[in-house]
Amino acid sequence: MSEARPSQRHVNVVCPFCGLGCDDLEIASDARGVRVEANGCPISVSAFARAAAETAAPTIGGAPAAFADAVARAADILDRARAPLLAGLGTDVAGMRAALALAERLGAALDHMNGAALQRNAKVLRETGWVTTTLSEVRNRADVVVLLGGDVAARFPRFYERLIERRDPLFPDTPATPELVFLGGAAPRDLPASPSAAHVLPCATDALGEVLNALRALVGNRALQASAVAGIEREALRALAERLTGARYAVFVWAAGLLDAHGDLAIDAAAQLVKELNRTTRAAGLPLAGRNGDLTANQVALWQTGYPLPLRFARGFPEHDPYRDSAERLLARGAADALVWISAFEPLPPPAADIPTVALVRPGTQFAAPPAVGFPVATPGVDHAGHVFRCDNVVALPLRRLRAAELPSVAEVLDAIAARLGAGSC
Repeated sequence: MSEARPSQRHVNVVCPFCGLGCDDLEIASDARGVRVEANGCPISVSAFARAAAETAAPTIGGAPAAFADAVARAADILDRARAPLLAGLGTDVAGMRAALALAERLGAALDHMNGAALQRNAKVLRETGWVTTTLSEVRNRADVVVLLGGDVAARFPRFYERLIERRDPLFPDTPATPELVFLGGAAPRDLPASPSAAHVLPCATDALGEVLNALRALVGNRALQASAVAGIEREALRALAERLTGARYAVFVWAAGLLDAHGDLAIDAAAQLVKELNRTTRAAGLPLAGRNGDLTANQVALWQTGYPLPLRFARGFPEHDPYRDSAERLLARGAADALVWISAFEPLPPPAADIPTVALVRPGTQFAAPPAVGFPVATPGVDHAGHVFRCDNVVALPLRRLRAAELPSVAEVLDAIAARLGAGSC
């Protein structure tokens, strides 16, 4: 068991629990655990403080087991599988690299737990392209920010504080606070910006694409015959179109996970509107993501194989078919015969599946039924160092080890399983 460590204070800590990647947290760690003492949010405070059993043992069929025995059992399950699936993929860069290497060796498929939301963005990027920006550009240049759909602060609590409440913009002619437009959703009650600078145009989430296309017509000086679109009066849309064309740097913000199943239509409409605006002024999009390492997993897949998630190695080389190889569809149609589930950031159990499951999860995860093999794993940025990608995809942020834990990382467990493959039954 680890020796008790004296209290330590860590400054400028990166939070890995949402895609904003806030890097100014102050953390205290001691024998009682890890606590956020400054610059936290509801997500980070809960995630850093969540109890972790430093000596939690692996399990086989729910019973405690030695690490070597659990590795041997997991390797035996995967040796016998003909169509294994690696899913969840809630891990850091090193963990995802190990997952890709194992999948290639097994001829397995891979998909992230947030795969459906990832595909809403990927489909637009793949089929029509888009113009997007960075967090720093929004903070220092944007004078109009249009938020699409639900309140992004539900998933990215410090969004307004970090990007909207400017205290020191780089450029003197940038407004202290941008004009905010909530399109399709209500403004939050605790909005830090001046209420006079916020406008709300409510509509149903599934009508966002229709509204954005109407705005595109108005921005392009094309006639709009309808007196209202999705309940928004034409004059209100015309006023917004004029504000967008008069803006120096307009930004459209969305979180694909907050949109409906056809959210790609709204995202595509936003991307096309941005292109229209760039004929005469500057505009960009800002897709927010990064929960449970989804962008990290996708970035590693891209640079390692040339394809985004989901992936399949069944024929000995990487293939990308977002419909066929989504984890949800593979499990629903019984096309996978073994599951490796990875969730190191949040204690999320694997989906119910009548196949042998190897679970690499954060300690404290509650299972409906015990997995065939369970590995309590360390949390990146808490128990071990690592890297994760921020939501704007421009930087991989370094994570630090904040406490001494005897749990293995995802990469260590997957590498141990890979080394044991082909060694015979345990």
